[in-house]
Amino acid sequence: MPSSQELRVLFITPEVFPLCKTGGLGDVSAALPIALRSLQIDVRLLLPGYPQVLAGVKYKSKVAEFNELPQFPPATLLSARLSLSKSEHVPVFVIDCPGLYRREGGPYMDALGRDWPDNALRFGLLSKIGAILSSDANPIAWRPHIAHCNDWQSGLTPAYLHYHSGKKAATVMTIHNLAFQGIFPPGSVVQLGLPPDSFDINGVEYYGNLSFLKAGLYHSDHITTVSPNYAEEIQTESLGFGLQGLLAGRRQHITGILNGISTSEWDPATDPHLEKNYTSKKLSDKAINKSTLQQQMGLAVDADIPLFGVVSRLNHQKGTDLLIQVAPQITKIPAQLVILGSDHAELEHQLTALTQTYPREIAVRIGFSEALSHLIEAGADCFLMPSRFEPCGLNQMYSQRYGTPPIVHATGGLLDTVVDCTPITLANGSASGFVFYPMTAENLLNTIKRAATAYHHKKNWQRLQKNCMAKDFSWHTSAAAYREIYLSLLP
Repeated sequence: MPSSQELRVLFITPEVFPLCKTGGLGDVSAALPIALRSLQIDVRLLLPGYPQVLAGVKYKSKVAEFNELPQFPPATLLSARLSLSKSEHVPVFVIDCPGLYRREGGPYMDALGRDWPDNALRFGLLSKIGAILSSDANPIAWRPHIAHCNDWQSGLTPAYLHYHSGKKAATVMTIHNLAFQGIFPPGSVVQLGLPPDSFDINGVEYYGNLSFLKAGLYHSDHITTVSPNYAEEIQTESLGFGLQGLLAGRRQHITGILNGISTSEWDPATDPHLEKNYTSKKLSDKAINKSTLQQQMGLAVDADIPLFGVVSRLNHQKGTDLLIQVAPQITKIPAQLVILGSDHAELEHQLTALTQTYPREIAVRIGFSEALSHLIEAGADCFLMPSRFEPCGLNQMYSQRYGTPPIVHATGGLLDTVVDCTPITLANGSASGFVFYPMTAENLLNTIKRAATAYHHKKNWQRLQKNCMAKDFSWHTSAAAYREIYLSLLP
C-alpha cells in the first residue's frame, strides 16, 4: 500500500479556475488539488480541451492518441501545466478533440444559453479517457491509484471502470450540486459504448433515461459531498432529486467534506480590490470600504445605517424572490441593500425596479464584477444568503473572513459554517452570523431586523466580527479529509 507521498490521484473535472468556470466546481478544481499536492499527493487534472484551456496551459506536449475509440471522434492527450500563482502549479492532462471541444460559447452551453446537443458525447469522452488512464489499458507511464470524479460530467468513469476486466483505480465521486444530473435518452447507452445490460435500475438507468450522475453514484467506491449537512439532506425526498433512495442505501459510503476557500485571494489585509485593507485588530478601517461602496453604488453615505450586501446568482434556489418581497421593509428599518448578480431575467427586472423607488437605499448591479464582489464583502455590514438549498456555499465563508456576519437559511453548508448569534454563542465566542428557519419571507425579514438591532450594539457587534475573522476556512483540513478517504480505498 502506497504512503500518501506515493499516492497518485487523477482529478477529472469539466472546469477549472481561472481557465473556465461556471460555479463553485471551477474554484474547487483549482484549490483542492493545490492543497492535496501540499500534502505530497501526486494529483493531476484531466480536462476537456476547450479553446480557453488550450490557450491557458503551458508546456503542452503530446503523450497519447485515442484514434480507435469506436464511439468517439479522434482525440489527442496533451500533458501540460496550469500555473495558478507564481509558486503554485498543477500538472494537467488535456483532451484535444476539436470536433467536441473547440467551439465558441461556454463549457456546457452555446452563446444563446442552449445545452450543446452533443453533451453526452463530449462528457462521455471525458469519462472514457478518465477510465482508460485509471486502468491497465493506460497508454502512458503515469497511472493513478484513485480516479476522483466531479459532478455528472465525469460520472461515467466509475461505470466504464466497473465493466473493465483488468486492473483499475479506486473511484471517488464528488457531488457539488445534485440538481444537475446529466440525463440523456436511453439510446445514449450504446452510443457511449456501455453494455446494454448496464441500462438497469441497478446501473445507469434513471426513470427511463441514462443518468451520468446516477452511473457515478451507483458504481463509485466512495461518494463525497461538499458539506456534512448536505450529505444528510441529499438522502431525503426534498433535496434528493429522485436519487435519495440510492444515496440512503449507500450512506455508509458517503462523506460530507466542507469546501475551503482561497485564503490568499480572500484576505482583507492584502486584497487589492479594497479601498482600505484591514485586519481584526484594525476594524475601524473597514468603515472606509463601506463609505466607498455607498458612494460607488449611489447610496446615501451614512456610517450609522446598516448596509446589507448580496453577491449571488439571482434565482429561486438563492431565495432572490424572498429578498425582493422584503426589500421595501428593509428600507424602513432603516437599512440599505446592495446587490450584485444576474441569472433570471424577471427577477433582474424586479430588482432594478426597486432601485427606482428607493434610489438612496437599494442599489443593484446586474452582471458580475470580481472587484465589486470583493468590495461588497468588505464594505457591507452584513451579508445576505437566503438560499433554499446550498450544497456548500462560499460567500458566507468569504464574508466571515471579512468581518461581515452573514444571514443564512439553515441548509447545507450554510448551517455547517455559520453559528447563530445568541447571548450564549456570543459569550462563548462561537457566534458568527444569523440563521433562520423555516424559509419564509417573514423569517428572513425578522432575522434582518435582529441583525440590524445587533449592529447598533457596537461592543457586541465588534465581538461578533472578530469571531468571524478568527475562523479557519482554509483548504488544509478538507484536503486532509480527502487524503484519509483515498488511503482507505487502497487495497
